[in-house]
Amino acid sequence: MKITATIITLNEELHIVRAIESLRCCDEIVVLDSGSADRTMELAEKLGARVLESPWRGYAGQKNWAAERATHDWILSLDADEALSEALEGEIWNLKKNGPKFDAYTMPRMAQYLGRWILHSGWYPDRKVRLYNRQQGKWMGDFVHESVQVHGRVGHLESNLLHFTCDSLSEHLRTMDRYTTLAAEELVSRKTPLGWGHLILDPIWTFLKTYFVQAGFLDGIEGLTIAYMAGFYTFLKYAKARNMTGGRA
Repeated sequence: MKITATIITLNEELHIVRAIESLRCCDEIVVLDSGSADRTMELAEKLGARVLESPWRGYAGQKNWAAERATHDWILSLDADEALSEALEGEIWNLKKNGPKFDAYTMPRMAQYLGRWILHSGWYPDRKVRLYNRQQGKWMGDFVHESVQVHGRVGHLESNLLHFTCDSLSEHLRTMDRYTTLAAEELVSRKTPLGWGHLILDPIWTFLKTYFVQAGFLDGIEGLTIAYMAGFYTFLKYAKARNMTGGRA
């Protein structure tokens, strides 16, 4: 079992070294860049990655394009702001030693937000398929929330994939602006009804669900912030979608 790790990048010099250095269990690392103006590609090449460049084709499209250019069929797909924990790396070493019994594997993803590891708020365990045989799996999703669709059996790893999210609220707001635009475009493309209830009730329910139902209150002030921002995200995506359609419901 040989594994190619794939990472898609755009101006990720602050994260790329940590991501690549966590991939010692992989036999090849492919970094697909879409126009970085910083040292992302230089740093990746110094660490031994095979760096490719290609125009942006969407998250799923970019990840599939990278997987198609891998030397090996087994793909370990990471985002630049993620890294394998030592325990997860050990699990993958054991998997390589004993051989895979499934066509793809999920792993729990634990996020660090404003310097705190988040264990509730709907953010954990947040299982994702990230290790898969490209003959049996492919990324799907035109706008946001892309995921691997597997035509085969899926197993589960138990150790954490580490996700280093926002270090500041300003960074969170910038990220939210980009993703709510994509989410709004998806709503418009699907011709989703956009009534006033979406703008008024959905954000309130999202806050209550995140903070109380999903126990965000156990994540301290960061949990309160996550709940508020989740409600704001919901409002923004619907408001932007209505704006894109000229305010029509």
